[in-house]
Amino acid sequence: MPFEDQLGDAMRSTGDGFVPQDSRALLDGALMSGRRRLARRRAATVTGSVVALAAVGLGGAWASGLVGGSSGGPGGSGGAAASVAAPPKSTLPEGVSVTAEQMIKNLISLLPHGKTSGERGSGAGQPGDKFPSPTASVVFDDGQGKGSIGISLSAIDPAGESATGYVACPSKAITDYDHCTAEVLPDGSRFMFFQGYEYPDRREDTKNWRATLVTPKGVLVDATEYNAAAEKGAKTSRVDPPLTGAQMKTLVTAEVWKTTMAGAKVPRSEPVPRGEPSGASMQRELVASLPKGLKVVDQGNQGGYAFAVVDDGKGKSLVGINVQPGMGDVPLQGTVSTLPNGTRVGEDQRPGEKGGAGVVWWTVDTIRTNDLRVVISAFNTGNQNAPATRATPALSMSQLKGIALDPKWETLR
Repeated sequence: MPFEDQLGDAMRSTGDGFVPQDSRALLDGALMSGRRRLARRRAATVTGSVVALAAVGLGGAWASGLVGGSSGGPGGSGGAAASVAAPPKSTLPEGVSVTAEQMIKNLISLLPHGKTSGERGSGAGQPGDKFPSPTASVVFDDGQGKGSIGISLSAIDPAGESATGYVACPSKAITDYDHCTAEVLPDGSRFMFFQGYEYPDRREDTKNWRATLVTPKGVLVDATEYNAAAEKGAKTSRVDPPLTGAQMKTLVTAEVWKTTMAGAKVPRSEPVPRGEPSGASMQRELVASLPKGLKVVDQGNQGGYAFAVVDDGKGKSLVGINVQPGMGDVPLQGTVSTLPNGTRVGEDQRPGEKGGAGVVWWTVDTIRTNDLRVVISAFNTGNQNAPATRATPALSMSQLKGIALDPKWETLR
């Protein structure tokens, strides 16, 4: 995500949320959880697979995985929602006063020697400020090629689900990346550094590196950089983004950002939409619903969504499920039928859409008469971006249908 290009979009969408474009629920680690509660209620689906709700900073989205990966932990690769989570509705103007010029100046002062251009930013709490969250971005050239660097500040509940998603490394079952580390700093802040790609299925394209910090007082500092002058529409101009991991860590932990946000009112966690189960309960029930003989080798979740990578000895297979209330008007795809109790069922088998060679994607999408949608997908690979590891998914269409129609999803909270 090109910070300077993304900056305008991010600011415009701050109060509106992320709205997927397609008409299908799919497991996509690049989906954001910023305003994700609103997004889930507005949107039926997203292209790519069952909706995997991740985290997204005000600076933009980044491809990643989901909370709860079995291989997670500091320095691990499995774990939280790729932080593609926009913070709850901002109240920054009430306690933060900073101009766009100050944000840009502060960012530039923290960069190593080099030239900057394309400076952009937004302030907060000043007369005429339209967007409340302070941001800054520049195109930076240290003599080895141009790269874009941007930073955004916000307030977030440090104990909330979104905060966890920001600073936990994603599961590689959801997205491909080179490296990710997560740690707790001496002052109690949580820090994550992610080295991935703008398009994980095309690793030769623009690199996307991200550093995120959540302080014990709820200050969220989110920095993104690319090895190109823009996220999209610009050729890569250097091998790696301009700043090293250590320099990105120095950037987001700078005291100036905490000082800027000192008066911010920290929002509390958002209430879970009525009828939507928690990610933890989804995870538990998905694993319990799997046929015998399947070994769970990775798993993760976030509110209303859960996934598991299973292996029956014939290769890995990714399985994901969404439970979404208020989706009665969503059109179903594939072969559609209506059960005697009024539940609509769509069954579909198609090639995968994430670039993995030979990948197939099987989906059963159901909508009950109370407008509760339960959609489950399975793939013949443990990662959609990777080649198929088996001929077909580990679960049959009949088994997927049985899980989707299980009445327990209506009572799970």
